[in-house]
Amino acid sequence: MKNINKEVGFSYKLAIYFMALKKLIRGFAMGFFFFKKKYPIFIGKHVSITQKSNIIVGRNVKFEDYSEIQALSKEPITFADNVTIGRGTMIRPSSYYGIGNIGMGLKIGKNSSIGPGGYIGCAGRIIIGENVLIGPKVSMFAENHNFSDKVKTIKSQGVNNKGIVIENNCWIGSNVIILDGVTIKSGSVIGGEHY
Repeated sequence: MKNINKEVGFSYKLAIYFMALKKLIRGFAMGFFFFKKKYPIFIGKHVSITQKSNIIVGRNVKFEDYSEIQALSKEPITFADNVTIGRGTMIRPSSYYGIGNIGMGLKIGKNSSIGPGGYIGCAGRIIIGENVLIGPKVSMFAENHNFSDKVKTIKSQGVNNKGIVIENNCWIGSNVIILDGVTIKSGSVIGGEHY
């Protein structure tokens, strides 16, 4: 029984190393076009990255499978060392609806991560500090629609952007929604209680 466990353990480790090697090769190939980068960069399969020339990437940054990073923004999209962008996460600085201007962008500090399935709408500037843990399916919207004029359509009134700041050493739990204008102070925990 011990030999079987050793064989399974070795096979499992070998598979993990092989997957990491594939991500490293993709990172080298795709990372070549980033504005500023430090290797190694790990890029999973089916990752979509646009406007690479407006992205700054630190060392050991990981973009997991199916993540989408759009960098059409006024300021660079910046990922410091040891940042992880989870599977299926979308980072979008410019509006879907064709209203408003090009977005401001995103800056993520060292050792921070965004869990799988996140949505980061960084039309207003989003700054995430160091050592921030962001759980699965967290959404951030740094933009709000103007709607005070009852005669005009909401779409024609445009948007405003105050931005979002998450300071260092925070934990944002699963499914949290963070809206424009919010600052989360250092050491905060945002999430519900579980029974």
